[in-house]
Amino acid sequence: MQPLERIGRYRPRRRLGAGAFATVWLAHDDELQAPVAVKVLAENWSHRLDVRERFLSEARLLRRAGSSRVVQVYDIGELPDGRPYFVMEYADGGTLAELAAGGALPVSEALGLTALAARGAAALHEAGIVHRDIKPTNVLLHTAPDGGRRVLLADLGLAKSLAQASALTLAAGSAGYQAPEQAEPGAGVDARADVYSLGAVGYELVTGSVPGAPGKAVPPRVLRPDLGEDVERALLRALEPDRERRWPSARAFADELERLAAAQGARRPRRSAGPRNRSRGVALAVAAAVAAALAAGAVTLLPHRAARATTARVTDSTGRVSVEVPAGWARELRGSGWDPAALGLPAGHGPGLVVADDLAAWSDLGRAASGVFVGAGTDGGDLAARVAALTHPGCRAAAGHAFTGGGWRGTVRAWTHCPDGGTVTESALRPAHGGTGIQVYVQVRRRGDDDREGDPTDAVLRSLRVT
Repeated sequence: MQPLERIGRYRPRRRLGAGAFATVWLAHDDELQAPVAVKVLAENWSHRLDVRERFLSEARLLRRAGSSRVVQVYDIGELPDGRPYFVMEYADGGTLAELAAGGALPVSEALGLTALAARGAAALHEAGIVHRDIKPTNVLLHTAPDGGRRVLLADLGLAKSLAQASALTLAAGSAGYQAPEQAEPGAGVDARADVYSLGAVGYELVTGSVPGAPGKAVPPRVLRPDLGEDVERALLRALEPDRERRWPSARAFADELERLAAAQGARRPRRSAGPRNRSRGVALAVAAAVAAALAAGAVTLLPHRAARATTARVTDSTGRVSVEVPAGWARELRGSGWDPAALGLPAGHGPGLVVADDLAAWSDLGRAASGVFVGAGTDGGDLAARVAALTHPGCRAAAGHAFTGGGWRGTVRAWTHCPDGGTVTESALRPAHGGTGIQVYVQVRRRGDDDREGDPTDAVLRSLRVT
């Protein structure tokens, strides 16, 4: 994409982002001597009158909101080739997505930021607008003159007036943040759809993971046990699939979040974790990584297999990781990967999968499930040492063993008598030929009532393929 030399009186400096319909540029206003953000309709959509009208509608809705909690529109115009553009205030602090890229935030900060985003949503609702696409990338941060941080809602490309939204016939929203009624054509939405999205944003800031499908979110305290019951209750109420059971308004949700944030700030700081707590912290990081894998992407319902089939091979979405599991376990699959940083490996999006007979129960050792999690990462950390430090509260440590087979070598640790009556094994693997570059973490859960004989872990490890 060639940079524009001028956009009206504004001089573009660099591209801030691009979507399917438009590009946003950081530009300089020579008249006011100030940075601005300019959104320009994409060339390939300039001939579509419906898309053009939707683009201009966003500018009008932002202007109509007229709130300091929503990105302000300063100007609107047209390029010589006929493409419309509009000029907005520039948020110099990036987005909530960038702020949370390193993982969960301190609880008081996460709640405070979510509350500010909810205040922005409330301002839209008071102006008769429903956003329909609140997510961390659409929540901007701007440095105030006093050095404080303002939170601004942006990107009203899917926004509608509340009168229109009540009779919408098209689904809209982003996976993970979308209220269930938004996924149902013809259901109609109201301000409570934004409350659901705000709940998903708060959940992610607190846990480091996007919640699962509506009604399937892993309880936040499973991922962050130091979280208070009242915080968990507030977030899960926002994420209620039934909108009648959610917070009645974004303002009510913001009020509760601010109360909870203040209560968090009033608590004494906890002492740093000693040696006894470090392994628990690692285990929680792994739980969060697995939960993130569960929350991302879509669940694939695997086909029923004939009774004579004893195993099934499953593959992640990249085709780089595959493994054979007992056929009865291969009912649901998510192959969207994981973040290897959870176990001390270089951060990023690594290939991986979770397959189980019940993915909704996977991250909770109190609920019965059988399945396998596989995550691959690169060299740069000692995976074996991190796995050796893992613990599973409520489970009983059992004898582990060294493993060699299927082209892999490594260690296997085991726990029995878990809260669901089942077992867990954790394995850290490297290529058996001594080459470097790949490390693989494998977790196997087996429910207590599983009727298979013996532990299938070694068979699963021998079947593992990573490219």
